[in-house]
Amino acid sequence: MDRLPQHQDLTHLLIAWRGGDRGAFDQFLAQVYRDLRRIAEARLRRDARGATLSPTELVHEAVLGMMRAETDFNDRAHFFATLSMAMRTILIDHARARVAEKRGGERLMVSLSKAEAHEEAMAFDLLALEQALQALEAIDARSAQVMHLSCFGDLDQEQIAHVLGVSVPTVKRDLRFARAHISKALDHG
Repeated sequence: MDRLPQHQDLTHLLIAWRGGDRGAFDQFLAQVYRDLRRIAEARLRRDARGATLSPTELVHEAVLGMMRAETDFNDRAHFFATLSMAMRTILIDHARARVAEKRGGERLMVSLSKAEAHEEAMAFDLLALEQALQALEAIDARSAQVMHLSCFGDLDQEQIAHVLGVSVPTVKRDLRFARAHISKALDHG
């Protein structure tokens, strides 16, 4: 019997898992774990100076959250898009916690070292990006999704087009608009 291409195998494993086959989830996770770590490493590398999580911790936290959710995944791309959103949420929550801890809750604390000041600045940068993405979502939800999948999901333009059911030129236009909007928001923020 011919072996199905990997993306179809993964889709079948996702469907089997959601149908109650626990072994299918273990097989699925074994096949995608390396890709999930690569995405987490890329995301954390962008925020390395302010990161408080390891790639392994980020992947595990995202997967645990996904296991609790009642999400049905259409295919491999949908799974990776969903996990990238979970990673984004986890990183934002950790950045908010770092800022709150640095500031002592409601109190404003003065940093005594350049390292502390830089870590707080990195957290603010991630929070500023999140605010810019939320503002973009209010204006153009699809462009915000495209930017999220590119920035947090580490998906290429063809993968983004597949996940969203649009053409690659549409993804390119949305990315140009999103980058311009976010760049303007971060410059004025």
